[in-house]
Amino acid sequence: MTSTDAMRLVATAAVPAGHPAAAATLAQALGPGPFAVVILFVSPLADIHRLAAEADFGGAAVIGCTTAGEISAQGYTEGEIVAVGLSAAHFAADPILIPDLQELAAVDLIGGLIRARQGLARVRPDWEHEFAFLLVDGLSTREDELTSALASGLGPVPLFGGSAGDGTRFKETFILHRGQVLRNAAVVTMLRSNCRVKVFNLDHLTPTGQRMVVTEADPARRIVRRINAEPAAREYARLLGKDPAQLTTFTFAAHPVVVRIGGKHHVRAIQQVAENGDLVFFSAIDEGLVLSLAEPSDMVAHLERELGALGQPEAILACDCILRRMEAQEKQKAGAVSALLRRFGVVGFSTYGEQMNSMHVNQTMTGVAIYPPEGTRG
Repeated sequence: MTSTDAMRLVATAAVPAGHPAAAATLAQALGPGPFAVVILFVSPLADIHRLAAEADFGGAAVIGCTTAGEISAQGYTEGEIVAVGLSAAHFAADPILIPDLQELAAVDLIGGLIRARQGLARVRPDWEHEFAFLLVDGLSTREDELTSALASGLGPVPLFGGSAGDGTRFKETFILHRGQVLRNAAVVTMLRSNCRVKVFNLDHLTPTGQRMVVTEADPARRIVRRINAEPAAREYARLLGKDPAQLTTFTFAAHPVVVRIGGKHHVRAIQQVAENGDLVFFSAIDEGLVLSLAEPSDMVAHLERELGALGQPEAILACDCILRRMEAQEKQKAGAVSALLRRFGVVGFSTYGEQMNSMHVNQTMTGVAIYPPEGTRG
């Protein structure tokens, strides 16, 4: 951290994933707190079950998830456990577990959100700023339905979040909530603060005029079988002027597709090519959807401009799509991106998707900028 005020608002620490006393070392590094909530971004190389059992941060609520890469005080990192503590002197938090995304009880969830918000307002009626933070199983395929349900209960409270990752393996992702390690689950944390906050979402992509239509799909599994009535991977490759055998995750990061919703373009990122030539997506897809190829601008210049526009927050908590990290690596810009993340005090993780209010999106950075309370300076 860069100042004593920053230490009072948000504390961060990191240890290698294989550290034999990871929880205790993180607790010592964060300091005594007290913390309203501690968030753990856990490399899939770590023993998350042991970490959850041993995590003790002075009685703070502990939440977290596995990652597709971490963002620490060093910028982009891998193979670490990153801890973020939000000071109880400036934040009140109420984490709500959603234990089974396949049996989503929307009415109960909405009621829980409303009660949590009212409860925080009673505890801290003099604090005016609110936001919600979501962590969700990144292989559940339920993020779109979940964010839609959450929006009904949040009202004017802005939400951001990220989908738990598993590196580039796409095999199993975990959510951590108060000592429990869960799959097919999510935790949404309602927060109230005396710090001004700004929830944001950014991407560096511009739609082109090159369009395609999804003509056969399996929406429940986020699979596209045919584009323009042709096998999906083959047609996507043809539009790029590539051999289908050349398609990789780096290709998808460099040549994303977007859909226009509500006057704005949102990325529908491709996760992988199935063995039969289908395209598997990170977010909702359906037949009849018109997709446009998008072209990325310079991500370093764009990120510097967008983070600079946030002013001078004490800290930024961010969920950054794995495809952004891959693009940075492919274009040999990971070092420059890391330098910006360090400079602007960004901490968080690389995700399998991001959530912003009622939307599940891809290939973005979404987060919250946290500013010092009025009358103080960090």
